[in-house]
Amino acid sequence: MEISIEQYQPQKQEGIKGFDDDGRINRTGTVWTASAHIITAVIGSGVLSLAWAIAQLGWIAGPIVMIIFSLVIFYTSSLLADCYRTGDPTTGKRNYTYSEAVHSYLGGMKVKLCGFIQYLNLFGVAIGYTIASSISMTAIRRSNCFHDKGHKSPCHISSNPYMIIFGAVQIIFSQIPDFDQIWWLSIVAAVMSFTYSSIGLALGIAQVIENGRFKGSLTGIRIGSVSQTQKIWHSLQALGDIAFAYSYSIILIEIQDTVKAPPPSEAKVMKKATLFSVAVTTFFYMLCGCMGYAAFGDSAPGNLLTGFGFYNPFWLLDIANAAIVIHLIGAYQVFCQPLFAFVEKWANRAWPDSKFISKEIRIPLSSTKSYKLNLFRLVWRSAFVVLTTVISMLLPFFNDVVGLLGAIGFWPLTVYFPVEMYIVQKQVRQWSLRWVCLKMLSFACLVISLAAAVGSVAGIVSDLKVYKPFKSGS
Repeated sequence: MEISIEQYQPQKQEGIKGFDDDGRINRTGTVWTASAHIITAVIGSGVLSLAWAIAQLGWIAGPIVMIIFSLVIFYTSSLLADCYRTGDPTTGKRNYTYSEAVHSYLGGMKVKLCGFIQYLNLFGVAIGYTIASSISMTAIRRSNCFHDKGHKSPCHISSNPYMIIFGAVQIIFSQIPDFDQIWWLSIVAAVMSFTYSSIGLALGIAQVIENGRFKGSLTGIRIGSVSQTQKIWHSLQALGDIAFAYSYSIILIEIQDTVKAPPPSEAKVMKKATLFSVAVTTFFYMLCGCMGYAAFGDSAPGNLLTGFGFYNPFWLLDIANAAIVIHLIGAYQVFCQPLFAFVEKWANRAWPDSKFISKEIRIPLSSTKSYKLNLFRLVWRSAFVVLTTVISMLLPFFNDVVGLLGAIGFWPLTVYFPVEMYIVQKQVRQWSLRWVCLKMLSFACLVISLAAAVGSVAGIVSDLKVYKPFKSGS
């Protein structure tokens, strides 16, 4: 993801106090601030599907797969950290975004391929977040309904009105012109992500204590509860869910660009931050996923807080689901602002004389502040939100969409491009032992991504056979 969309480019001011070697105001980031950024980016709604993922794989394969993903993420992120500067690791040219790094090291069609995958992934994330937020909003209504009428009440509630509400809110927030103006929204979203994840973990622990034992089996959900074919598809889909929960490499370069100048080099600082944050995240994920599976066994829901493995305390569930919605409102903007800016920059280059695209109308907000309304931004961003909302209403399958997004983004953005850039940067000799090992790692991850994508698509196809669009669901 290209977080730094339109970076300010000051004149070179090397050697002047208060400015870095590229002429920008001194960066102040440390190991701890970088770790905080990574943990905030990684821990999101994907954590809620981990109990279901482990239920498909079982007590042996589930934790092992999670640890393998964490090791791959750490290793490839370390390779990517070395690509922040082109040339010398302390004085070389900085690459401010993921795409800039790909352009510097690989160039050609690979830059366009990287951009296409990035923006396709961002479009998919917008759909996934719209689905997840509506599920949480309907969960609040249903938990209150169960509390009032009892658990045997059907409590049929359509998610469509809530998708429309979420879309309307996003139309408003999407009019914030630039990424750097939504920092406050990101902070609120980060606090909310820890809130609902912690509640899910606490409820899982409480359920295990109430059960008096750990549920689940060594091999996961038994054939009989599902068919052999479903077991295979769900196991593959679980890989995609875990990959989605760990995805953050696409913003690593942007985070690294906040780290203060050497010594030590930004790459060394980033590697320490990556090690710490991946370790913390894996520990947290193992707790949430394993406790959810231990609490519910084969019946672990696809979304721990909305699948109604839990019914009480209903007020705590309401708080957790409200936190999910608030988090996803901010997360939607964090992921979509790069796509918004990309299209607007392209339109400005294509039609530089168009007043509809370039003209801004100043709207006074107070005696000192005003908002600059751009008609093209208003129309295009609103149309984008409407499109993602309509698609979400047609495909409201949280787990399948999460798995597919994880599968699409994992190999190219987390493994392939970092490996290829590292080979170019370090001039790794073809057919040397290191070159062969790196290529084998990339190929193995490609196979995993393809398998996870197949499993998720199979899940979506299966759901579509019985799903009726725009109907209320239980």
